Amino acid sequence: MALSDVDVQKQIKHMMAFIEQEANEKAEEIDAKAEEEFNIEKGRLVQTQRLKIREYYEKKEKQIEQQKKIQMSTVRNQARLKVLRARDDLISDLLNDAKQRLSRIVADQAIYQELLEKLLLQSLLRLLEPQVLVRCRPQDVLLIESAVQRAVPDYMAVSQRGVEVHLDQEASLPANSAGGVEAYSGNQKIKVSNTLESRLDLLAQQRMPEIRKALFGANANRKFFT
Repeated sequence: MALSDVDVQKQIKHMMAFIEQEANEKAEEIDAKAEEEFNIEKGRLVQTQRLKIREYYEKKEKQIEQQKKIQMSTVRNQARLKVLRARDDLISDLLNDAKQRLSRIVADQAIYQELLEKLLLQSLLRLLEPQVLVRCRPQDVLLIESAVQRAVPDYMAVSQRGVEVHLDQEASLPANSAGGVEAYSGNQKIKVSNTLESRLDLLAQQRMPEIRKALFGANANRKFFT
């Protein structure tokens, strides 16, 4: 039986409604799936960026910690160097004060005369040369001449050698020096410095550990004492 136009229109509307419903359901399904995929991708991106941010700040934190350690080390080293410089300055002042006090020895002519004889004898025994040239301060010439008269016999008795001692007429020790003698071999290639300053410097060098201990206490980091 042929369908009327009204029936055809109804069927068409029914089919269109069905197709539209299918399309809407399909669209909703696509939207839901897209939303799910979007949320998954968003979560992945958020997690990735979160890890990157965490790594960035962890790296920054390590860098800051390292910089702090470097700065602390620098500050400690600077403080340590400052302390060492202050200690060295104190020792230098102490040695300078000791050098100034050497004038007290020279002021007592009897003591200084005996000291010059011993310094000269020691110089001769160190050189063991047949000819020796001696330098002294200009103001000590007479004392040295007297010291030579006493030291040469003592030297010959100890060394069993002869020696000619001459006072240097062309050069002398500085007049403002503390005193003592310098002795040279005949060809002036060998020198023995027995000035009071050189003796003090040698003594200070030998006794420096004891001086430092007396001034600053024992060094906690020192393991060997001999």
